[in-house]
This record gives sequence, structure tokens and C-alpha cells, in this order.
Amino acid sequence: MHICVVGLGYIGLPTALSLAANGLQVTGVDYNRELTEKLQHGKLTFEEKGLDKLFEDAHKNGIVFSNEYIPADAYIIAVPTPYEKDNKKIDPSYVVRALSSVLDVCPKGSIVIIESTISPGTIDRYVRPAIKERGFVLGEDLYLAHAPERILPGNMLYELSHNARTIGADEPAIGEKVREIYSSFCKAEIVVTDIRTAEMSKVVENTFRDINIAFANELVKICRSGGMDVYEIIRIANLHPRVNILNPGPGVGGHCISVDPWFLVGDYPGLANIILAARKINDSMPEFVLERIHTIMKEHGMTDVSRVGLYGLTYKEDVDDVRESPTLQMLDCMERHLASGVKVYDPFISKDLVPNQYHDLDAFLNDVDLVVVLVAHSEIRNNLDKLAGKVVLDTRHIKGLESAYTL
Repeated sequence: MHICVVGLGYIGLPTALSLAANGLQVTGVDYNRELTEKLQHGKLTFEEKGLDKLFEDAHKNGIVFSNEYIPADAYIIAVPTPYEKDNKKIDPSYVVRALSSVLDVCPKGSIVIIESTISPGTIDRYVRPAIKERGFVLGEDLYLAHAPERILPGNMLYELSHNARTIGADEPAIGEKVREIYSSFCKAEIVVTDIRTAEMSKVVENTFRDINIAFANELVKICRSGGMDVYEIIRIANLHPRVNILNPGPGVGGHCISVDPWFLVGDYPGLANIILAARKINDSMPEFVLERIHTIMKEHGMTDVSRVGLYGLTYKEDVDDVRESPTLQMLDCMERHLASGVKVYDPFISKDLVPNQYHDLDAFLNDVDLVVVLVAHSEIRNNLDKLAGKVVLDTRHIKGLESAYTL
């Protein structure tokens, strides 16, 4: 079976490599010529544990990278699905454009699998009409399925093969064919259901996580206002056998938890009330961190913002993914308030993404007095001694930094 994977980002590339490494004929397609040329020359486009070995195995099995769409038995569309900032509804344009290009070349009887995260009803509202407009008859000329991804940067390859998957399809027989494709590398349970249920299940998973994070973040604000130690309170509460409160943090990043709940808010205004409240709480955390920085600076008589250093640009530790990063959200907030000069460093980001960005930890620490730890990279956890003599705001509750300021 020949599989064409459309979109070679954080989801599409590992999926394409996994399929090829496990014996399927795979062509990876992306509109970004620079990206595909790098892949053609054997160079990975982002860092991920074990990805280099998987890349090597996929190359041995003949994986192809191209900017051109090709005829195939099945297409996996794994392109971004941002949301519209004003109304919080999904922007399906990437999916629809990719689908249009697939329809230009797909043979009769091929399967189109939407892997991109989409809001419930997206396939009914946008994908089916686009197929019908091109004169294709679903169930005869073309078959549809939805297989939402469920992986975490930093642990992608393990989760690709060990996390359960959901396949949504119009016909059970097509669902079984798609299950067979994914079972080439997925060792966990693969559930076959209808498309709308598959759409909803993925969004619900990330919304559940967002709400639980929001509870911890609201709790830290309450405890800060009341002069209580939120971490001690959470520790004690979690001794209850049915309580598992998360630790608060500087915000929520990544393309899933920080985005998917907005799909439900946008599609079900007036109904998604708890979801909306959670999103507002989590989106407010970067400003809450700025308030803490301001308070700490006043306490120490600091007036020079340029002596403040933000450690961490990525949205989670030990990855190079900055999508929806709380640090970037915070810098954007500062810019809107006409504040500038703060210094930034992240060991995983080699390109200059923001002003005053450093690429050496020692140089960064030498030029700041207040260090705000926004990401718990192993680098900083293994070098806590280098923070000696600095004022530290630890937003990640790192073991060994008990004397630092906290949220």
C-alpha cells in the first residue's frame, strides 16, 4: 500500500517515518521546499529523541519527500489547524487546501485520512462539501476517515507506538483498513468509531487537561492573595486517594491544550462555560507572572528591566517546540505595555526568535540579576549552582530551588 503523508511538521513527519520504517511505501509531501530539500538530503527539521534512528530506517525503506502530490492508496493529512482569534472558531483553510491538492491526483477508491486536530463537525461543514464540489462521490470515488494524533513532543516515538488511537470512518470496513495502516507501528488499542465521535474525542481529551491545569492556576492566585503556600496545600490535598491536583505554571502552550478548547468555545457559545473560564484563567497566567516579577523587583529595589532574564522559550522542557509558548505570550504582553529590554535564553533554540536572546547560559546569567525560570529544562535542573547569588522566580517548582520565589 502506498501512503502519502501531507504536512511534515511535528505530527506528519514522525508518522511518515514510522509508516516507512515499518515497511509501507511512503511519500511525504509539504509545500515548504526548503523543508523537503533538507529531508531529501538526510537532515531532520526538528529535534526529538530517537527520531534520527527512525529517519535512518525510513530512508533504508525508500521513503520519498516531495513538494508534489502523487497518486496513492491513502492520504494522511496532517497540516496545522489554527483558530480564528476573534471568534475562536477553527480555521480549516490548511486542511481544505491540502484536500484540494489531494483531489487533483487521487485515484478512484483511495482513502483520505484527516489526522489534523479539528473541531466536531469540521468534516461535515468543510471537508465533505469540498469533495462534493469537485464531483467526487463519497463511498464510491473516495473514502473519508479521521485519525486524530495523540502524541507529546519529547516523547513522540514512544507515544506513537504505545498510545491508543481512535479511527473515525463512515463505513466500518474503511475504518478497519485505516486501522491496518496505523497498526503497522501502533501497538496499543485502536478504536474504530464514527467520524464525529473521533473529532469530539480528541478535543475533549485536551479540554479535560486544560480545565485541570486551570484549577491549579486559579488556586495559585487564590493562595497568593491569601498568603498561603499553594504547593504545600496541593501536597496535602493530594494525600486524599481520589484527589490529584496538578502544579500551577506560567501558562499553557503547545498546539493542543492551548488551542483545542477554543474550538468548543467557538462552536458552542453559551454552552462551553467552564471551558471558556479555564481558557481565560490559563491565558491570564503570563500576565500573572509579570505581576510577580514586578513585585519581586520592587522588593529588591530593582528598576532596570534589562537585568531581568527569562530562562526558557519553549512550551515544555527539553524540546525545541515554541508553539503558543507562555514565554512568547509574556513577551507579547510586555511589548503591548511598551516594556522592553528583558533578556531571554533557551538551550534548545538556536535561531534568534526574540530580541536580546542569548545562546550561552553563562553569558546570559552574567548579564542578569533576576532569573525567571519559565521552563524546567534538564540543563537548569542540573546546574542549579549557577543560580547562586541571583534573585530567582521559579514558576515550575523545581526540586532544589526551594529558596527561590514562587508563583
